[in-house]
Amino acid sequence: MWIRTIEPTDADNDLRAVYERVLSSRGKLSDIMRVQSLAPKAMAAHLDLYLALMFGRSTVSRDEREAIAVAVSATNGCAYCVAHHEAALQAHWRDADRVRRFTADPDSADLSGRLRAMVRYAVKLTRDVHGMEESDLLGMREAGVSDEEILQVNMITAYFNFVNRLAEGLGVSPSPDEVAGYAY
Repeated sequence: MWIRTIEPTDADNDLRAVYERVLSSRGKLSDIMRVQSLAPKAMAAHLDLYLALMFGRSTVSRDEREAIAVAVSATNGCAYCVAHHEAALQAHWRDADRVRRFTADPDSADLSGRLRAMVRYAVKLTRDVHGMEESDLLGMREAGVSDEEILQVNMITAYFNFVNRLAEGLGVSPSPDEVAGYAY
């Protein structure tokens, strides 16, 4: 990481409380959270958004959410988020070859029409935000994705574009020890 961070042992009460929330919800403290330690209120809001989007009740399945996370992060070239969310996707798919193919080229993996439409939308939104049109929702609608689900796909895409920029802009990189051991 390219900026100073505060370790849990040195955290004041506010930051310590956020660290404890991260640990209780995720099982360990990720570097993407640690890099935000100089802004504990923002870190707490980030944690709330992450948990709502990725773990909240929804008809968008956990593996669909993780696939969107991987597709957006791979499109952005964010090695940190790809490593983390490939591990989560692997926990759901239990097929390392499929996960690798998906990360390299989502169209090369065996996907349902629904997931393929979600991922295509997420990738276009990531690559060409100014080129988005209402017609870009058509593939999802044709695959039976509801407006509530479209909103969630959009928010997950936007969230990972945000987090990818945190990681890439502050030098947060993956290590095997840091990637392993999370609660999925």
